[in-house]
Amino acid sequence: MHRRDLVQGIFGAAAILVVGGRARALARDEYGPEPQVMTVRGQMHADQMGVTLVHEHILANFQTYAEWAKAPLPYDRDEVVKVVLPRLLGLKARGCRTFVDATAAYLGRDPILLERLARESGLNILTVTGNYAAFDNTHLPPWVFTDTAEALAERWVLEWKDGIDGTRVRPGFIKLGFNGGPLSEVERKLIRAGAIAHKRTGLTIGAHTGPAVSAFEQLEVLEKEGVHPSAWIWIHAQNEPDVTRHIAAARRQAWVEFDGIDAKSMDQHVGLVTRLRDEGLLNRVLISQDAGWYNVGQAGGGQARSYELIFTQFLPALRAKGFTPAEINTLMVANPAEAFAIRQRGTA
Repeated sequence: MHRRDLVQGIFGAAAILVVGGRARALARDEYGPEPQVMTVRGQMHADQMGVTLVHEHILANFQTYAEWAKAPLPYDRDEVVKVVLPRLLGLKARGCRTFVDATAAYLGRDPILLERLARESGLNILTVTGNYAAFDNTHLPPWVFTDTAEALAERWVLEWKDGIDGTRVRPGFIKLGFNGGPLSEVERKLIRAGAIAHKRTGLTIGAHTGPAVSAFEQLEVLEKEGVHPSAWIWIHAQNEPDVTRHIAAARRQAWVEFDGIDAKSMDQHVGLVTRLRDEGLLNRVLISQDAGWYNVGQAGGGQARSYELIFTQFLPALRAKGFTPAEINTLMVANPAEAFAIRQRGTA
């Protein structure tokens, strides 16, 4: 089956043409010519991302930073490739073209592994810069507590300029992690650093957040720093039970990400996406599964969740609710290209 036939079979031929035109129109009219994204193999046009999963994982290591610094669990990249590559190829056969690996620094981010898997699978893969305070700060290196926000941002900017960990792999977005409650001192510093780094790089800020109390405090900090909400992704927004908070964030033009899609959460996620569609806010929604991954320290990487459920079950469930091919393209093609495009998004 040809690539075009496969993608059209999932989304519909007319919708692909409409979405592609919409993405190019946004690029010309709002942000200048041809917005770019950064993959682990280099820069490309945002409208080349195609069907995109915006929040997944290839490998994870859940050691605390102290444990990792003392004795990191070993793994064999060849073994990881042997396990993970068939899953990525299966995903590509479903029509996916871009895979955003949201694995934070010091939780298993491996730019060498990601570049190899991108090359061997043919998928576009994005990776991250930033730091992760969720899980009660246990994955934060000590300098996050002692650096100023400006110094912390400079570390991330250097990864953007020079590459991650001595490689030529550059990050495609800034991944920050929060604990979900009111912002602590170090979390407030993280989001300030994210704002500073965004203004210097144009990279979007993806914030592991959950409950709305943390989300809206982050938005307040960003706007005070002169960063528009459209530069920020509310990751794990489905963990906030009040859908009116999702609506409020989307109306401020933040990205509201409903990830963690699995068989048990199917009805919840369909309901959330449908509600925002009905509010006229589908163009602020991102969806993904938060699936995978090769778990370091477990035999064979442990039991991974499939990357394909979004194609085999979730999108059919949306179609059953009356979603058109164009609306599904908005979720899977146009919104990711807009969200991860590299541009400075200021409040002025």
